[in-house]
Amino acid sequence: MTVATAVAPVTARSLPRPAYAAFEVCFAPDSVWVGRSRRITNAFLRWRKVTGPLAENVVLCVSELVTNGVTHGEGDVSLRIRCCGKDIRVEVVDSNPAPATMRSADDDDPSGRGLLLVTVLSRKWGVSKDGTTTWCTFRIPEGRS
Repeated sequence: MTVATAVAPVTARSLPRPAYAAFEVCFAPDSVWVGRSRRITNAFLRWRKVTGPLAENVVLCVSELVTNGVTHGEGDVSLRIRCCGKDIRVEVVDSNPAPATMRSADDDDPSGRGLLLVTVLSRKWGVSKDGTTTWCTFRIPEGRS
């Protein structure tokens, strides 16, 4: 005798969000990945229920760091984002050992303000000892996760 039981379909919406979640994507240094990285990050943050100005700030910093990796890096570029508890960490890795540094840009310079934006929008930012990873962190406010 066979007994049939109804099983609710499992969807991404029905799954609980773990306390720790992350993703990593690696790609060739092509500027098309700046926009793709923004879209991937936006989808991940929506899944984590991070929205509004915080999500916009994270996505803008991703855009700036990926642009730096694609423009100034060497070899493939990796974007890694981790959510652990109330913290979001963004890392962009390339093979260039020259660390990212903040520049001063004149009013008419078309670029050179990316790390200034990262400094203003993120909680902290920095570069790994070997110079290949540039990172920034964000804090999810209480009551939002």
